[in-house]
Amino acid sequence: MEQAAAAAGAPRPESAAPAADAADAAEPSPGAAASSPRRLLALLGAKLCTWHIWKTVILGQMLSLFICGTAVTSQYLADKFHVNTPMLQSFINYCLLLLVYTTMLVFKTGSDSLCQILKQRWWKYIIVGLADVEANYTIVKAYQYTNLTSVQLLDCFGIPVLMALSWFLLRARYKLIHFVAVAICLLGVATMVGADILAGREEGEGSDVVIGDVLVLLAASLYAISNVGEEYIVKNLSRVEFLGMVGLFGTIISGLQLAIVEHKEIMKIQWNWKIALLFTAFALCMFGLYSFMPVVIKVSSATSVNLAILTSDLYSLFLGLYLFFYKFSGLYIVSFVIIMVGFTLYCAAPTAEPTAVPQPGHAGLDNAALKLEENDGESPAVAVQFSRGETVVLSTN
Repeated sequence: MEQAAAAAGAPRPESAAPAADAADAAEPSPGAAASSPRRLLALLGAKLCTWHIWKTVILGQMLSLFICGTAVTSQYLADKFHVNTPMLQSFINYCLLLLVYTTMLVFKTGSDSLCQILKQRWWKYIIVGLADVEANYTIVKAYQYTNLTSVQLLDCFGIPVLMALSWFLLRARYKLIHFVAVAICLLGVATMVGADILAGREEGEGSDVVIGDVLVLLAASLYAISNVGEEYIVKNLSRVEFLGMVGLFGTIISGLQLAIVEHKEIMKIQWNWKIALLFTAFALCMFGLYSFMPVVIKVSSATSVNLAILTSDLYSLFLGLYLFFYKFSGLYIVSFVIIMVGFTLYCAAPTAEPTAVPQPGHAGLDNAALKLEENDGESPAVAVQFSRGETVVLSTN
């Protein structure tokens, strides 16, 4: 016993000391093992609970509320007053954009003037305007052929199309976390569709499901084209230019299409103050959506905006509980939480995108405040060039 005690108390040989220290380091203490989940949660909370993340989430849900307003007013017009004029409703919105933003371009001079924009980029805005007009019309037309479930599911096709277009055209580079976040959001949409089926909101099979499904896929693709063009323009040129040109060409295209396909429906409308009020409410919500979306895209991306507005159907449902007496299901709350988790996760890991190329003249000045906000906290640097080719960088703190 004394020999054992003496051996235990005796100093270890130098050769055995490193091995013993390594063994001690390899075995974490119980306190450290218990604190590792807490540390992980603290890091996750610090990553998600930032002003940029919360700002993006709040702005995205404001867009969802605008879309909810357009959906509820359109359904009220269709159900209560039998008015089905999607092109007329879009035409009013494009006219408002024309009156506000195109007029602003008229009074600008230099490279930002309307004439210069038309000379340099008129054909690009025709493509964006045509995609936007036809997307709005096609998605509404699809409801005549297919059911609500198919529209909700197939409309998500626009998200992978948008990501692919952003990859090739905007050079956005995604990480694994972005694909996981998109999958979580799509899981939330599937949960919402399941809740609709259980609540009996399938709303029939339509007259021709195949045609309706093709129209939904076409509308999703057109929305993706329009959103990619919008992201490029608002980040490299200006928000006013995008809205002004979309208002100009959208008014022309929708006006021509309105005269061709909806003139009979317009003649059938029996106007009264309620119908006029619903048209006004729809136009204001649509105008707010178009005016506000470039601001959100500027601080995030077109893909994150499309993930954010997946909740618009849920807001419409919550209002429909009182207006149209929908049946409620707890799965709607579950789907909302799932979509919000996926959206927040996507925003927490920004995509790697190339720096916006400065445009000549005064283009993009209306985005200056947002750019300053993004660079807030960064110390600007001034490069001074000397005659012998030496460069000194001064930091203005």
